Amino acid sequence: MQKRTLRIYYIIFILISLAVIFTLFIKTFNENLLFYRSPSQINAGEFPENYIFRIGGVVEDGSLDKSKESMNVKFSITDYEKSINISYNGILPDLFREGQGVVIRGKLGSDGVFYAEEVLAKHDETYMPPEVLDSLKVNEKALQDTTRSMTIKK
Repeated sequence: MQKRTLRIYYIIFILISLAVIFTLFIKTFNENLLFYRSPSQINAGEFPENYIFRIGGVVEDGSLDKSKESMNVKFSITDYEKSINISYNGILPDLFREGQGVVIRGKLGSDGVFYAEEVLAKHDETYMPPEVLDSLKVNEKALQDTTRSMTIKK
């Protein structure tokens, strides 16, 4: 073979290899991407069962139910339009409480309950994750009620 033909084969091999690597990278990235949704979007039926994604909102007052026999916790979160029930088996963050913004990773079950794998709570009194804040349809009264419940010491 001529040097020119070998060089063309070498360049074609490199281009095909780069295309395969790029395709595998994009496929892996998309599989590991966690989408964020609000309770209103989930109630509208945007996500299939057993698909891992994140949900965010504010923990509803009076919805927290801790099991005495196990570490299972049930509560509801809202975006002030719709609510969704959450079931979590594990230790909640220290800053978790009712009336507080949270982001939760998990799967939506066939029974309409969101089964959490991880619960993240805000880290101070004024912080709320930007995704949660954007998705909340907050009116002034609801915002004042939430702020009031965060300042009450339990």
